[in-house]
Amino acid sequence: MRTRKLGNTDLELTAIGLGTWAIGGPWQFGWGPQDDADSIRTILTAIDAGINWIDTAPIYGCGHSEYIVGLALREMSEKPLVATKCSLLWNDKREKYSCLDRDSIIAECEDSLRRLGIETIDLYQMHWPVPDEQIEEGWETMAKLAQQGKVRYIGVSNFTVSQLERVSKLHPVASLQPPYSMLRRDIENNLLDYCGKNNIGVVAYSPMQKGLLTGKFSVEHIKTLAPDDHRLRDPNFSGEKFDKNLAIVDKLKSIADRRGKTVAQLAIAWVLRKEEVTAAIVGARKQKQIEETVQAGDWVLSEEDVANIELILS
Repeated sequence: MRTRKLGNTDLELTAIGLGTWAIGGPWQFGWGPQDDADSIRTILTAIDAGINWIDTAPIYGCGHSEYIVGLALREMSEKPLVATKCSLLWNDKREKYSCLDRDSIIAECEDSLRRLGIETIDLYQMHWPVPDEQIEEGWETMAKLAQQGKVRYIGVSNFTVSQLERVSKLHPVASLQPPYSMLRRDIENNLLDYCGKNNIGVVAYSPMQKGLLTGKFSVEHIKTLAPDDHRLRDPNFSGEKFDKNLAIVDKLKSIADRRGKTVAQLAIAWVLRKEEVTAAIVGARKQKQIEETVQAGDWVLSEEDVANIELILS
């Protein structure tokens, strides 16, 4: 699979990275029950298929996603790059809360290293810039972890341009991880341009919009989701908005079919069309899912396809 250099770093990332939010299992924003054996097989399949980096976070399953990634890493002779995050903790009800205290981030880093079973985190990201008044404290702490060799590079997730400018004064920002898909395009307003001009890598999450852009959703499919699947509380998956999204997917399917591809592959390739985007984070819970989506890593959309997609989305 093609690779792209991540911003101002020496990291060469494959166009697709494996996202591990869903394999964390139950928590406040979980995706329902998940079989750990399936998760490990999926991770190993992703790496065998050419993906060279994994994105995870402590909050995914309240530590469980990192633990499972660690188990999979132990089975690999050649290790992929590992990206994880800090700033989101959880209470005894498995509900998230934010913290950017210096001591908390140091402890989070040590816990992540232990769960993952690695000595250095390749990319350490501030998951959310909350609380706003502690952004600088958190970022300076992450910079010190980089100086100590605990992490190689530090990046951010869910930041605005003004927040990027604030932390850039203290330490270079390697990357931004924003949501980006055909159904969520707000980063096109100014974030992509800012990152491109300032050599900040962009690793986009949710390119398939939590599964909506796979062509597999319907009213009937919604009924099969686990009761604790957070998507049941997501406005995109109910009412008129859901109907509108399904209509868009139905039109996209004709473009994908003409190219012998799936809607999921089309959605990923569309995100990767932007030169500012280093890579797309693609989640998977089973082998067959990543076997399908990994094929989008080398698909470059034609100008005709991009134009036709724009007509559908406009």
